[in-house]
Amino acid sequence: MASRPYNEEDLLLLSGIQHFKFCARQWALIHIEQQWQENVLTAKGHIFHELTHEGKTDKRGGLIVSRGLHIVSYQLGLRGQCDVVEWHMSDDGVPIVGRDGLWLPMPIEYKRGKQGFHTHADEMQLCAQAMCLEYMCLCRRIESAQLYYGENRRRFIIELTDELREEVCKTVLEMHKYFERGYTPKVKPTKACRNCSLADICLPSLMKRPTVSDYMNSMLGDST
Repeated sequence: MASRPYNEEDLLLLSGIQHFKFCARQWALIHIEQQWQENVLTAKGHIFHELTHEGKTDKRGGLIVSRGLHIVSYQLGLRGQCDVVEWHMSDDGVPIVGRDGLWLPMPIEYKRGKQGFHTHADEMQLCAQAMCLEYMCLCRRIESAQLYYGENRRRFIIELTDELREEVCKTVLEMHKYFERGYTPKVKPTKACRNCSLADICLPSLMKRPTVSDYMNSMLGDST
C-alpha cells in the first residue's frame, strides 16, 4: 500500500494510471503541466464512454447497476469514476443505503478497442477501481472484475491477484513522487508516439537531439 494516507488536495486521477503506464511523459504533460490535445482515437474513446458516465442506477431483481460512480481512496491517494459497477446480492456483501439486503460490487471498465491488443494498464486501472471500492465500502476483498471491449462486444474476467495489486501500489506511489516534484520525465521515443494525441506538444523527435548544455559541454571539451 501507499506509505501514508493522502489529503484531498493530494488525490490523483485514477485514469492517470493508464496514461502513466503508456508513457510517463504523457502522464506528466496531462496531469502536471495540464496539457491536452484531442485526436481521432481520444475522441472515439470519449464517445464510447458517454453512456456509461450518465450516472444512472438500475435495479433488476438481485442486481443493481450503477453508472459513472465516483470513487476515492485516501490510502492510495486516488479519485475517479467507475464506468459501471454491478452490485450482486450476497450474504457476504455490504449494505447499501435505501436498499434491502447485502450487496457485493463488481467493477466493469469499458474499453473501445478489443481484447488482445490492450496493455497491462487496462488491468491495473480496473484493479485500482476495485481497491477504491474496497476502501469506500469496507467490504471484503473483491477477487475479480471485468473488462468490456467494444470491438469484441463481450466481457473478460480479470483476477485481481496480489501481484497485480502490488504493481498498482508501486505505480501510484511513483506517480505521487513525480507529482510532488512537478517532474516531467524524458522518455525514449517509440512507434506508439505516432498515435499519441500529445505528439505535437511532447515533440518526441527532439528527445534524440542534444540539449543546449550537452552542446556547450561538447564545445568546451573540444577546446581544451
